[in-house]
Amino acid sequence: MSEVNRGSRIGGWTRFVTARPRLSLLVALVITALAVFAGSGVGDRMGSGGWEDPAASSTYATKALEREFPASQPNLLLLVDAGGKGVDDPAVAAEARRLTERLAAEDGVVGVGSYWQTRAPALRAEDGGEALIAARIVGTEKEAGETLERIAPEFRGTQGSLGVSVGGPVAVRHEMQAIIQEDLLRAELIALPVTLVLLVMVFGSAIAALLPLGIGIVAILGTNAVLRGITEITDVSVFAQNLTTALGLGLAVDYALFIVRRFREELAEGVEVRDAVGTTLRTAGRTVLFSALTVAVSLAAMMVFPQYFLRSFAYAGIAVVLLAAAAALILLPAALMLLGHRVNSLDLRRLFGKGRKKPTPGDGTADGTSGGWGRTAALVMRRAPLFAVATATGLVLLGLPFLGVKFGTADDRQLPSSAEARVVQEDIRSGFPGSPGGGLEVLGEGGATAAEYADYRDRVAALPDVLRVDGPVVSGDHAYFTVLPRGEAVDQDTQRLVRELRAEPAAFDTSVTGTAAVLVDSKDAIGDRLPLAAGIIVVVTLLLVFLLTGSVLIPIQAVALNALSLTAMFGAVVWVFQDGHLSGFLGFTPTGDIETTLPVLMFCVAFGLSMDYGVFLISRIKEEYDRSGDHERSVIFGLQRTGGLITAAAVILAVVMVAIGTSRVTNTMMLGLGIALAVVMDAMVVRSLLVPAVMKLTGRATWWAPGPLRRFHDRFGVSEGGSHPAAVAGATDGTGGSDGAVSGAGERDKAGV
Repeated sequence: MSEVNRGSRIGGWTRFVTARPRLSLLVALVITALAVFAGSGVGDRMGSGGWEDPAASSTYATKALEREFPASQPNLLLLVDAGGKGVDDPAVAAEARRLTERLAAEDGVVGVGSYWQTRAPALRAEDGGEALIAARIVGTEKEAGETLERIAPEFRGTQGSLGVSVGGPVAVRHEMQAIIQEDLLRAELIALPVTLVLLVMVFGSAIAALLPLGIGIVAILGTNAVLRGITEITDVSVFAQNLTTALGLGLAVDYALFIVRRFREELAEGVEVRDAVGTTLRTAGRTVLFSALTVAVSLAAMMVFPQYFLRSFAYAGIAVVLLAAAAALILLPAALMLLGHRVNSLDLRRLFGKGRKKPTPGDGTADGTSGGWGRTAALVMRRAPLFAVATATGLVLLGLPFLGVKFGTADDRQLPSSAEARVVQEDIRSGFPGSPGGGLEVLGEGGATAAEYADYRDRVAALPDVLRVDGPVVSGDHAYFTVLPRGEAVDQDTQRLVRELRAEPAAFDTSVTGTAAVLVDSKDAIGDRLPLAAGIIVVVTLLLVFLLTGSVLIPIQAVALNALSLTAMFGAVVWVFQDGHLSGFLGFTPTGDIETTLPVLMFCVAFGLSMDYGVFLISRIKEEYDRSGDHERSVIFGLQRTGGLITAAAVILAVVMVAIGTSRVTNTMMLGLGIALAVVMDAMVVRSLLVPAVMKLTGRATWWAPGPLRRFHDRFGVSEGGSHPAAVAGATDGTGGSDGAVSGAGERDKAGV
């Protein structure tokens, strides 16, 4: 496709978004208001689970046991405190039996049992002061939560002479969901004003600063409406709301910063407002589009995993990225058309005695290369081998703790120590015999004789990692055994025991469930699909960056350097959240492992954000290289023009992520603080030091592409700049022959705006 045709296409888009700017903004306001209505109450419809593989053997066994033996899968526990009398006191026992009968009479509650009915040692505290009533609340996560909300107030607190606390998995999930929603509201109240202040400092104008904030609010509200619709057809994790807020604000700031900055540069050069908007869309607008696609692809890769926890982040991420990009490419140009030069109005820095400097084409310099970021790039490129080796080595060293990662599953210790559901679980963990929550259930199907069941039980009991086997409990053609491991609930020995139980021969069909079994299946599911997810991210990223640059080497560099920028995040996750360093300062309880799905989620999100910044930098370098043909000057120019912008965007996004990281739920804290670290390291270390060093080492070969790929890019590729005269000259400078440079021709096509 010729440059003229491409310019015409962009010109058509410019005319479309600027023809009726007031109407565009009015329509956007109406749609946003409808989104507020459509997305209301979305958090109440979300779940707090989703870590298990729905097609796994453990999931099948769990559902079968719930159906055939409801009492085998209790998810509600009432911790009964005898008040100093002892649980075997006749008066206490009578009161507890009445409490048990009341619970059994509640709608939606099945399989009710208690210590006072069964005399099971596992339901009685070792000191005799407390005992348990166990039950199962049936239905979906939402239905179970509603049932809990209805019955918990009737049983919690003082019941005659007894004290009752509500716990169990359903209570843990419900309390986690409520805390996450409260924390998210607090994070938004922190992030929004701080973001506005930072934007004013970056732009020096209150008007310009409000534009990114408005784009972010539109993206967040729109995504909530999308998620509300998705909850009608599938499960969505409540954790996804955190990503909606973080990416909605962060990417809106990124895109709006880039577009508004370019628009102001064009105005400073004396360009008319309409032409400035057109040039901005043709240059920065293309970059935003490609950046949004790369981020969306990274997040879409989570769709290949079966756990709805991960898939939820794909739903939220794709929606918020595309809505932020759409708002930046449609609403923002309309607003800029109406504002014109008033985009620089309301310089709030005057309140502090610092007036706004008039923006200049060279970013404060004559040629756009000799400012602070330009000098940094020049210094790095003079010592490129030193900076490349030192930076890469430092990042690898920061990531070394991840080699000791141990994968586990989320439990009540994700909650703050004061949460009732956690207090109950802690009491059970420390005061009751056995390994609470660590038992494995073996489901037997197909029927068997008493002798066959006994033979199987004896063989399982003889396994080295088994402490005790209870059962079988038989009902028709179904039976189940409870296997108590010697180790902790999800340690390596217990995970090995899961595989041993599945391999143990029996005269009937068996399937194993329990916390460790769910973890084993989750790890297997992630391991099986991880190569596919990584392949999707890498291949599509390589293609998109090639279409933007026409280079073979730059896409490879982008993927490699982005991956390297994440090492500090993964090292910190293990060092802090697994090993427990800084746990006292941050206020969480280390469990000695990392929830299995979290590294996958953090990689996809952080990789996408790193590509976001990478595309901004590369596109500006490419534009200057097309104009001048000077490789080193282009790198310096690109960093000078975008270094401050990328750093400002990264700091703002980091502030949002840190606000998310103030959550009282450990996984949300890990997600927020980990991605904040990754973003800062990428912007301030990789983009500032490693990229210019590597591009200096690769030299003009950076822009090489073989003939067939060059012709492919000529036809289908796009670039931020509209002119490429120097690149054509570079094809005959001895650096690569006629195939040695990216294509381009023609002067800047103002007619195409």
